[in-house]
Amino acid sequence: MTMATVNETLTTARGNRRKLGRDLAGLSVILGLAVTGYLLFPNNLALLTRMTAIALLVLSLDLVTGYCGVATLGHAALFGTGAYAAGIAAVHFGITDPLLMLACGILGGVVAGLLCGAVILRAHGLPQLVLSIALIHLFHEFANKAASWTGGSDGLAGIAPDPLLGFFAFDLWGRTAYVFGIVLLAVVFTLLRLVVRSPFGMLCRGIKEDPIRIRAMGASPKVTLVKMYMISGAVAGAGGALNAISTQVVGLDSLSFTLSAESLVMLVLGGTGSLFGALTGTIVFMFFEDIVSAANPFHWLTMVGALLIAVVLFAPKGLYGTIAAVAARWREARR
Repeated sequence: MTMATVNETLTTARGNRRKLGRDLAGLSVILGLAVTGYLLFPNNLALLTRMTAIALLVLSLDLVTGYCGVATLGHAALFGTGAYAAGIAAVHFGITDPLLMLACGILGGVVAGLLCGAVILRAHGLPQLVLSIALIHLFHEFANKAASWTGGSDGLAGIAPDPLLGFFAFDLWGRTAYVFGIVLLAVVFTLLRLVVRSPFGMLCRGIKEDPIRIRAMGASPKVTLVKMYMISGAVAGAGGALNAISTQVVGLDSLSFTLSAESLVMLVLGGTGSLFGALTGTIVFMFFEDIVSAANPFHWLTMVGALLIAVVLFAPKGLYGTIAAVAARWREARR
């Protein structure tokens, strides 16, 4: 073994240790925030569980927008399909085990991701954005018209999940749903970290930067992006299923354009192209929205708008992205 090979091996090992350290630190932060939230807000666990479900939606959006550069304002179609799949499985087919409901939600999200990806990826730029808006409206209208299955505008009620693992019932305080959601988020986050660092994830980033070069290398950008859309659908579907299990009702708001737009706002707020940014944006936006709307019910949207303008003007990389960039410059300056 030559000295160059030894140096390359050592460099790779150090890089892997740094990545593992960041992953462990990220999981520690997620679990630490989860415990803190549980202790500080024991009577508001429903909001924290909802935040966890939306975080999965924003993470899934980051996969296609932040890592692949696909413009979409209809990503709630994947979230809502997962929620309805889990709810319909429970109400119409008697599948009330939470893990099986979660599996149904993931499957529904994958199917929706395949459909949406096949349609949206036929265009680029502004037409792509228009297609995504059309899709979310079509999904919403279909759910509204299929009232015998979805409950229509009244929502799909009567969802009664069994105790988790046969022991932990979904209580009125939302403790079981909260812990279930946090464990699900931690598992999904870990898997997505592996995905975005894999050769497949690097290929998706390459497609975002230069799809012509990727095509010249022999890879198919469209097939690759459809695969990522399906992975994104699985994550969003898991979030939708979690929302259905925790609230025990599914409404048309889970397929709304508003939810799609808000998820994109959360992603931009935290920073695109970063899983940590997606989580940061979700937490900051939803907490800010909850606090401000309670303090000033009539003008809270003005405050939210002011926050977003300030972030876009003074932190164009998002909150997490800007902090990470400043920290990187500080580390370089110390060397």
